[in-house]
Amino acid sequence: MDLATRRRRQALFLFFLLPGISLSSWVTRTPDIRDQLGASTAQMGVILFGLSLGSMIGVLSSGRFVSRFGTRPVMGVGTGLIVTSLAVMSAGALLSSVPLVMAGLFTFGVGMGGGEVAINVDAADVERLSGRTTMPILHGCFSLGTVLGACAGIAATAARLPVHWHLAAVTAIAAALLLYAIRAIPASTGVHAPAPAGAGHRRPRLWKETQLLLIGAIVLAMALAEGAANDWLPLLMVDGHGVDATAGSLVYTGFAAAMTLGRFGGAYFLDRFGRTAVMRASALSGAAGLLIVIFSDNVVLAGAAVLLWGLGASLGFPVALSAAGETGPDETARVSMVATIGYVAFLVGPPGLGFLGDHWGLRAAMLVVLAFVVCAVFLAPAVETRRSAALRGEDAEGSQAS
Repeated sequence: MDLATRRRRQALFLFFLLPGISLSSWVTRTPDIRDQLGASTAQMGVILFGLSLGSMIGVLSSGRFVSRFGTRPVMGVGTGLIVTSLAVMSAGALLSSVPLVMAGLFTFGVGMGGGEVAINVDAADVERLSGRTTMPILHGCFSLGTVLGACAGIAATAARLPVHWHLAAVTAIAAALLLYAIRAIPASTGVHAPAPAGAGHRRPRLWKETQLLLIGAIVLAMALAEGAANDWLPLLMVDGHGVDATAGSLVYTGFAAAMTLGRFGGAYFLDRFGRTAVMRASALSGAAGLLIVIFSDNVVLAGAAVLLWGLGASLGFPVALSAAGETGPDETARVSMVATIGYVAFLVGPPGLGFLGDHWGLRAAMLVVLAFVVCAVFLAPAVETRRSAALRGEDAEGSQAS
């Protein structure tokens, strides 16, 4: 790996870290924000709709912008919007203003939905250039960011630090990380050159490719499992299992830590056992964790099961994105399509769970997530591609030769 690629990879670590810190800073303070706004569970679902609407706009437009301008400007603008959203939510918390909090979440959704698609396209290019399994580690930085943000959120909650001061501090940190990282990202990555007139070239109709659609179904299920925890886990533990706000944030931190462990350790298991086996084991782990959290009335057991939930959800997104880029030509469009499905599930699914939770409780609402994760167990073979099988074969031959 040359120096420029190494610096670019390090910058991508920060681009994944920053949204994780920002998201968990919001999540760990949701009980306090809900109380400050005086909102019910259903009203919190409406507030989260701002995040969903913004993410839909960002996700659906990101692929076109990347194809036209490249990953760097889209990453810069998207991450800049995340920084801006934190400042807006800080003001909303200070003024106890529902419209301001919704506007901040909308801005966050546009930035995360748009920027993260571009970041994943750039990460897939780095993985191709380096020839190493890199995507799980990069996504591990997102999970590491959630751990760091959650730890800070727990400390702020325990110290009774006002939400607006907490979010203002995170805004300053996020702005500094963005300014440092953007310099190492090259221009023009992901730009799609238009076909010459009369050349008869057609871009592949990706929505008709069975393997790509199955990969999209997997990432939908696993991203929904991750997104449901990111948006609802503290409230699920507070309202569904009767713990206090600090303990709810602590359980969420355990989930984020399990996600981080799974992603940083995932490359070893993927290279050794292959994508199908690892994806199936991940889905089974996630399903087991969800099952216990939903049906067990033992708080300690439910809290421990969150670790299985986190481990299970950890590799779905990065493995699916790596597989999507290897299914055929036009890697940018393929990664963008699967990332779009994932972020729609990650950001749009949880508000729907809020409406279900208001009628039947959050624990019952998680049955929807469980059903999707169980489906991923049977769809796991879709992530195995010819390139991944060939790389495993080369590694096996190298090991025998050694």
